[in-house]
Amino acid sequence: QVQLVESGGGLVQAGGSLRLSCAASGRTFNKNPMGWFRQTPGKEREFVAAINWSRVTTVYADSVKGRFTISRDNAKNTVYLQINSLKPEDTAVYYCAAKEGAVVVKSDRLYPYWGQGTQVTVSS
Repeated sequence: QVQLVESGGGLVQAGGSLRLSCAASGRTFNKNPMGWFRQTPGKEREFVAAINWSRVTTVYADSVKGRFTISRDNAKNTVYLQINSLKPEDTAVYYCAAKEGAVVVKSDRLYPYWGQGTQVTVSS
C-alpha cells in the first residue's frame, strides 16, 4: 500500500519559516515527479511546487517563487518544502503528491498519490 505522510506543519508568525517533509512508503518514487499543493476551506486545491526525479527541474507557483524551495532525497524517498518569509495568505493545508511518468506538471488531476495533509497557519 502506497502512503505519503507529511509532517512539519504548525503555527508560525508572519515572516517565519517552516520545513515540510513528505515520506513515501510502499513503493519508491525515485524516477517520478513529486509535488506540493495547498488548500484552504472553500477554495480549490492550488499547485505550489513540483520537482522531477533528478532534481534538475523545479516548478513553482508565481505566488511562492523566491520564498519556497522544493527538494528531495531519493535515498529516503522523501520530498521537502522549505517555506520562508511566510505570509498569512500562506495559511492552508499542505499536501504532497506523487505521479507516474517523468514529466513535471501542475495539474493535481495528474497526481494519483496523495498524503493526508499538514496544516500551516501563519499569524499576522
